[in-house]
Amino acid sequence: MLPALPLFHRVAGQPVIVLGHGDAAAAKRRLVERAGGVVVDDLAQGIDTGARLAFIAHDDQTAVEADTVRARCAGLLVNAVDRPELCDFTTPSLVDRAPLLIAVGTGGASAGLAKAVRLRIDAMLPQGLGALADALKAARGALRARWPDAATRRRALDRALGEGGALDPLRDHGADAVALWIGDAVPAQTGRYVVELTSGDPDDLTLRQARLLGQADALVVGTGVPAAITSRARADALRLAPGDAEPEGLVIELRI
Repeated sequence: MLPALPLFHRVAGQPVIVLGHGDAAAAKRRLVERAGGVVVDDLAQGIDTGARLAFIAHDDQTAVEADTVRARCAGLLVNAVDRPELCDFTTPSLVDRAPLLIAVGTGGASAGLAKAVRLRIDAMLPQGLGALADALKAARGALRARWPDAATRRRALDRALGEGGALDPLRDHGADAVALWIGDAVPAQTGRYVVELTSGDPDDLTLRQARLLGQADALVVGTGVPAAITSRARADALRLAPGDAEPEGLVIELRI
């Protein structure tokens, strides 16, 4: 089970309450301003102007608890700095390749660990990754024209964005890479494949098995296959029992 539900909350032009002084409060103000939010440093004013989020960073812990109760009673979601037990949400460490954002969080367990992981991911990703995201957005019409069927279109994108694919996100691409790929793309992978698992540990999946799991339209899940394996598949992929009717597309049977 996920310890929290990760969400991206749009606050551009919206009031966001930030209470407190010192380094922690200043960091939250910078975060809100970076996302285009309007910082409000008075709880009552923030409530009156329709704020939905509150960061509370008082040095005095009694004040933190009191303002947390008041904000929550007014219907706001609260982040009490360094008090994870009082938080409705936490703020992750961010890898910024706008419009692509990668959030790394530990639910308040260790900000240092989240930062260390974020730095490793940041070093892996090309700086032009945001431009690739923008190009894919601009090409939505062309993608629909090339592959009118949504499932076929998704499989084509999976193939292109996979490791070594024409649009592999871990490689730098020219400005016309998406357009060139749409014109030259080969048919997306379909068919039925059997994946024989050597264990129930997802770390033991081969690269090919992990890729098939991530691209599958449907999973046929054999007896004993653990949730740790099936969770590596797309959330919208069908989960089928052996013998169920199977859809067209890419179907993976998992056996252990």
